[in-house]
Amino acid sequence: MVKRNVVWTRTADIQFIGILEYWVKRNKSSNFSKKLLKLVTERTLQISKAPYIFKATNFSDVRVASLRNFSIYYKITDKQIIVTAFWDNRQDPKKLLKILQNKK
Repeated sequence: MVKRNVVWTRTADIQFIGILEYWVKRNKSSNFSKKLLKLVTERTLQISKAPYIFKATNFSDVRVASLRNFSIYYKITDKQIIVTAFWDNRQDPKKLLKILQNKK
């Protein structure tokens, strides 16, 4: 299978950076954020190699890869994986619904 490039939307990037910063502030240490960054890097590499192994969603062409308390929502094209949202599953799911509906 062809390895695709992973591209993050501005929304997903802002969400991910916000979560990393939150944990640095909360824990007064960057250790957890560094571990999370490593896990996300590994998962996006896995997605780029085999994008269809993760669960399809109710949204057209959107799939989700779970990662502990977080989820990576993405779309697949011929040449790219487009990460549309990086979500902390402990947040209000109504916010996520609004984000995914805007990414048609």
